[in-house]
Amino acid sequence: MTARMKLGAFLWATGHHIAAWRHPKAHVTAGVDIDHYIQLARTAEAAKFDMIFCEDAAGLREANVGIASQTSRSIGFEPISLLSALAVQTSRIGLVSTASTSYNEPYGLARTFLSLDHLSGGRAGWNLVTSASPIEAANFGSTGLKPHADRYERAREFAEVVTGLWHGNAPGHDGQSFSVHDPLDLPRSPQGAPVMVQAGASDVGRDLAARTADVVFTAAQTFEEAKAFYDDLKGRMAAYGREPDDIKIMPGVSPVVAQTEAEAREKHEELQELIPDDVGVALLSSYLSISDLWRYPIDGPLPELPESEGMKSRQALVVEQSRRDGLSIRQLARHFAGARGHWRIVGTAAQVADELQARFEGGAADGFNVMPSYFPGELDAFATLVVPELQRRGLFRRDYEGRTLRDHLGLKRPA
Repeated sequence: MTARMKLGAFLWATGHHIAAWRHPKAHVTAGVDIDHYIQLARTAEAAKFDMIFCEDAAGLREANVGIASQTSRSIGFEPISLLSALAVQTSRIGLVSTASTSYNEPYGLARTFLSLDHLSGGRAGWNLVTSASPIEAANFGSTGLKPHADRYERAREFAEVVTGLWHGNAPGHDGQSFSVHDPLDLPRSPQGAPVMVQAGASDVGRDLAARTADVVFTAAQTFEEAKAFYDDLKGRMAAYGREPDDIKIMPGVSPVVAQTEAEAREKHEELQELIPDDVGVALLSSYLSISDLWRYPIDGPLPELPESEGMKSRQALVVEQSRRDGLSIRQLARHFAGARGHWRIVGTAAQVADELQARFEGGAADGFNVMPSYFPGELDAFATLVVPELQRRGLFRRDYEGRTLRDHLGLKRPA
């Protein structure tokens, strides 16, 4: 039987394009409209997506630009609360949320996600992040963003405690950062344990994923970048006694799809024209961890940058693209703002399916985290145009094979 790719639907209020809220068909107050999210979840479930995924940051996004577009992107529900509501409005699709190891404690987080897992019948997943934003750090009484290595050392121990609690072990944990002595007040998960998801792509992030993750989200512009990441991460797993198929690698992809290529390109250009330069450059600055990008000529090249203590892998990806394609700051900002450094495909259902199939069958992905440019329009387009094309090719399921998120992803139940 032909291997089948995994698909996640990455939900984000009005959409993933920085100017999504300005699209004439966007729902501007989507972030606080539960009916909007129910509609999106049901659309993804009807299309047989493996999961919906909610990202989170404990602070206003890109707060260095005090204009409405940034505020619109910042308004939204706390994601675990949101997924608890969506759990009773859906029956099969997986429910994954971000939660930070820097601003939580392992016992409370383990209990919260295991509760969501029981409420949903075994469909929960935790996206572990270490949090790279100084804005978040300032909201938790911190003296500033902790060094990258320190954040990951805390995350390693945090994950160890959480998985031990989920697996029903008596903790008795006294470590460098945490002390936990009681088991959880819940039975084990219907799927053995909630699914562990990660997105770190630095060297230390890859090691943490190889040790603990079930699913890895990543960003890659080219096939070569995606293949190199895939092979490297899968190659690290033997050191932790794991098989390559124990992790599903799902790069982000932001498709703009229509009945004709010309229509798709027109849709994409309409969105790009909605990006003010100051918004694009501010977004780029935040991901590059550089506060004074406006000092440089906007039509000149990206300057040499010091290594970030924030998102190291994303900074490297953006710098590499700027050098490879000879992009000015303005061009790079406009390109980056459309999908925040993730892969973008513009075309017909067949063209989008061709690109996904090439990376999937070429050993560069086990599936994809789909990031629609605006909601609900582009999720609807992917579900009604691309999913049937993938099903026709035997690359994606026509119905769910089981009831839990581990069933959907083909992951082993933890012993």
